[in-house]
Amino acid sequence: MSSEQAVVVNEQLSHPEKKAYTIIGFPVPLFLLLTAVVFAAIVTGRLPGGMIGGFASMIILGAIFFEIGTHTPIVNTYLGGGAIVCIFGSSALVYFNILPEATVATMDTFMKGGGFLDFYIAALITGSILGMNRKLLIKASIRYLPAILGGVIAAMGAAALVGTLIGFGAREAMLFIALPIMGGGMGAGAVPLSQIFAQPLNLEPEGVLSIMVPALAMGNAVSIVAAGLLNKYGKGRPNLSGEGQLMIVKEDNAKEDTQPEKELPLDVKLMGMGMLMATAFFTWGNFLGQFLPSIHPYALMIITVAVFKAFGWLPHKFESAANQWFRFIMGYTTGALLVGIGISYTNLGQIIAAFTIQYIILVVVVVIAAILGSGFVGRLMGFYPIEASITAGLCMANMGGTGDVAVLSAADRMELMPFAQISSRIGGAFMLILASFLINLFL
Repeated sequence: MSSEQAVVVNEQLSHPEKKAYTIIGFPVPLFLLLTAVVFAAIVTGRLPGGMIGGFASMIILGAIFFEIGTHTPIVNTYLGGGAIVCIFGSSALVYFNILPEATVATMDTFMKGGGFLDFYIAALITGSILGMNRKLLIKASIRYLPAILGGVIAAMGAAALVGTLIGFGAREAMLFIALPIMGGGMGAGAVPLSQIFAQPLNLEPEGVLSIMVPALAMGNAVSIVAAGLLNKYGKGRPNLSGEGQLMIVKEDNAKEDTQPEKELPLDVKLMGMGMLMATAFFTWGNFLGQFLPSIHPYALMIITVAVFKAFGWLPHKFESAANQWFRFIMGYTTGALLVGIGISYTNLGQIIAAFTIQYIILVVVVVIAAILGSGFVGRLMGFYPIEASITAGLCMANMGGTGDVAVLSAADRMELMPFAQISSRIGGAFMLILASFLINLFL
């Protein structure tokens, strides 16, 4: 080899060819071409209806907002990055009437009537539970409910105290701010709460709901931001953060209790099997809910999947299939889902209208108290405080299932979805019982 050839080889070894920059897997020019096609259809009113138009527009917008959030200083390190930009960016497109009404209607129908949110959460619940270490799932579940109670007690107490100090009133702060924030979202929280409060307070349910919704929306926004901040704070603090692992495992049991389930090679047929399992478990939860109306179908689904996992009733092949489907859905459609959350479930006008000093102080106090209470009790129960604060605290303080996805995405801990759903569903049902008790106590 000549000296000139040696220099060329050394340069190639020292400076390997950089990998081409891509957006959701596409080279930038091709992604821009696809974006131009979709945007042209949106502007001209030619966007197909149903899931074709929904997927095309929401995946493109999600990819763009994620790129913005990922590369914007401060936002990408402290405020949740792409997740928060997806939600509030898409919500702003609706609020400022930038998106045509037909496009908004297509996305809204896809999210709600088309069931995309349920489809996504079904995949996450089934795949994440069946992909967990069985012993770790059993140990963590037993200790999780006390962490939820710790966050609720801290949030209610802090709202009463600060509400009194700033002249808002202890009762009003607890009933109209803390309860809806910690109450399991809109459909399973604020709406039934307004029914519970209306008759004893001699108010119309719509009037009660108008008071609660801004707290719910702002609490959701603060929870998403707090999730990003907790993720940043937990970096490099192994005593506080499990980096997505909820339970602290002793050294002598660490290998046995934290070792992930053995994964089979990625297979298209396995993913299809996983899709059927996810939708079947979701269907079972809804079917069972007809006979147990006091329990949310998500909670029934979680319990069923957890029982199958705990007792080992499914062969490993099927557990792996569900997990592969979950990883695909989480990896490629999260951005689209977050855009849908912004379009269909985040009313920027309500959040802006609620921006009074007293209201903001109380909402922030409730969310911080939920973080501290759940983190403290979670540590006593053997959990990492960061993970306990995110799941048992922020996933109680957010807007139900949509908030769970947003919070866990901002915290980069989507694998904790089963515990987030326990907070939103079982914890939300507990808050309705608590509300019934409190309203009678205060009258």
